[in-house]
Amino acid sequence: MKYFIAIAFIAVLTSIICGFVLQVAYAEKLIGFGVVGLFFVVIPMFTYRHWKDKNVKDYMLTKENLEEMRKREGDKRKL
Repeated sequence: MKYFIAIAFIAVLTSIICGFVLQVAYAEKLIGFGVVGLFFVVIPMFTYRHWKDKNVKDYMLTKENLEEMRKREGDKRKL
């Protein structure tokens, strides 16, 4: 999956650069398809790959997590 994401990113980046550099009638379409591909294909696949084995509750600010953070902060002040 990471190779597919890398290839898709290179293709999107190439499309955007070609749209800016080439003087053709469809240059704006190259830029547009590149941006759409980046935001609707590459970024969602990248975030899915990096978040698929994570527990979302570890990153949420719940009452228990806030208490743990305060406890750790108090331990650091004692040192």
